[in-house]
Amino acid sequence: MDLTSRDAVLTDVSPIVAKARRRLIPFLFLLYIVAYLDRINVGFAALQMNRALGFSATVYSFGAGIFFLSYALFEVPSNVILARIGARRWIARIMISWGLVSSAMMFVRGPIGFYSLRFLLGAAEAGFFPGIVFYLTRWFPSGERARTIAWFMTAVLTAGVIGSPISGALLSLHGLGLAGWQWLFLLEGLPAIALGFVVLRMLPERPADARWLSAEEKSALAARLDEETRQTSAGVVTTGQALTNGRVWLLSIMHFMTIPIALYGIGFWLPQMIKTASRGSDFTVGVLTAIPYAAGAIAMVIAGRHSDRTGERRWHVATAALVVAVGLALAALSTGSHGATGATGAASSIAAFSIAMAGVASMMGPFWALASSRVSGVGAAASIALINSVGNTGGFVGPYLLGAINDATHSFTIGLLTIAAILLGGGSLALIIREHDR
Repeated sequence: MDLTSRDAVLTDVSPIVAKARRRLIPFLFLLYIVAYLDRINVGFAALQMNRALGFSATVYSFGAGIFFLSYALFEVPSNVILARIGARRWIARIMISWGLVSSAMMFVRGPIGFYSLRFLLGAAEAGFFPGIVFYLTRWFPSGERARTIAWFMTAVLTAGVIGSPISGALLSLHGLGLAGWQWLFLLEGLPAIALGFVVLRMLPERPADARWLSAEEKSALAARLDEETRQTSAGVVTTGQALTNGRVWLLSIMHFMTIPIALYGIGFWLPQMIKTASRGSDFTVGVLTAIPYAAGAIAMVIAGRHSDRTGERRWHVATAALVVAVGLALAALSTGSHGATGATGAASSIAAFSIAMAGVASMMGPFWALASSRVSGVGAAASIALINSVGNTGGFVGPYLLGAINDATHSFTIGLLTIAAILLGGGSLALIIREHDR
């Protein structure tokens, strides 16, 4: 296909892509809100649970992070199964099983039970996020993916904005023999179970299955996506190629050193760091915790849109990583042993974490647009899963580093600076990744 014809195809499918985005993204957005909330609500539960069960910072951080080890272990096989049996059925299975495990967290009585259920939660949820990214490659051309993924992933930040005050409020529930942290796990696990059944009825597998597209629209979108698949025929198209491809592994390492290590390092400890700085109630901490997530949501959409408009990915990721490092360095100053407390301490901590979260969020759309280029078919499912699984071990390292270093030094300062240094290294790796031809 020559350039003129290719541009014509792009122009023809733009309204169709916009329609698909309006139909699919709000629902997927809701699913990811529930997923992320169930993943990090342990951070709010810890405000009561750690004291009630006698967990040290190291015990808590290991249990919070072990989720990502099982998640990484089962990620690739889960996404390969999804590619073979279909996203609709497999995503429904994932949601129902993780909702059951998440609610079961209310029964934790000691470290072993805590570790076991967090490990099972990671195994249950494995494949959800990369499965959705793979699903989006079946609907959206590569030039539309950064903004599409950014809109979808704003659910991570929205979960923080909406879920933080809700989680803080749920901690005040006490009754029927359950403490607030137990009610938190029970009530926030139930929506995933219900939505799993809704997925079976509402999620069309491919454009051809969408009743809200006309036959002409289905044909035009399929032709555009098929043309991209033919153009990537020399890239990664099988599971074997995904597991042995140097570019895929470089992206995996870069992911580990950037998004998860910062997102979950901040996410699992943010309520406790803000509690320390503000000396506020659990509900007040929930409200204040929402502010950095709101800043991240705004930055994510702007960065994703700009990346698609310019066609550039690498510098967007590298620059955002630098912003995260600066934010974490400022947070280290505000949360250190000499940092202010009360209103002044809370304001400086929230400002620093807002900068850091804006940087983390700005990486997401451009990074996954870069990671999902030059791959197709089962190879795309395996590549995306491998990148996400290796990267998400950073979700174990980030929280554990902060917890272990805090136990040793009674301060978050060194842990935050360590993560900032890792971010700088990960951002520099982005500049040696070869981008997909524009």
